[in-house]
Amino acid sequence: MAEIIYHVAISLDNFIADQGMIDGNIDKSLFLFEGDHVPDFLSDIQQYDAVLMGGKTYEFGFQFGAKPGEPGYKGIKHYIFSNSIQFESNEEVELIKEDAIEFIENLKQKENGKIWLCGGGALAGSLLKHKLINRLVLKVNPIMVGEGISLFGSEKPVYKLELVDIKQYSSGVFKAAYDIIYP
Repeated sequence: MAEIIYHVAISLDNFIADQGMIDGNIDKSLFLFEGDHVPDFLSDIQQYDAVLMGGKTYEFGFQFGAKPGEPGYKGIKHYIFSNSIQFESNEEVELIKEDAIEFIENLKQKENGKIWLCGGGALAGSLLKHKLINRLVLKVNPIMVGEGISLFGSEKPVYKLELVDIKQYSSGVFKAAYDIIYP
């Protein structure tokens, strides 16, 4: 059975995207896209066998030149959950328009290894509600953005977490990994 890991950058006030990112103006984002935490992130994502993304998260890459149907991360199978994006699925990127929960439950059962939940917040909230996320890896940026996309969308989860790893970077970012303890 595969393990789903929600590995995401967040602000101190629990947002995975600020207004600059939402507006498509990356230059106005307070999130740190450079620093000593970036090489670790690029190394970390090599451990994943597949990546799950909501449509908005996938479309975020378009501002960096990515095209519909292209992978955002080379060498990792992509599953994109959207009813609004249009492209033909291929060997690297599969567009999923059916029920995300049912699809991911089946994927988790039939696959082995680690599946990266890259975002977004609404997809993460839905997966957490159905107890499908095993681990949180939070790259906490030293910023507060006030508003944006919440870590779990509109879901208000109440679970205990077990800290399994923590690392601090000179950039001010720290990375904390937690296993979710479901009742």
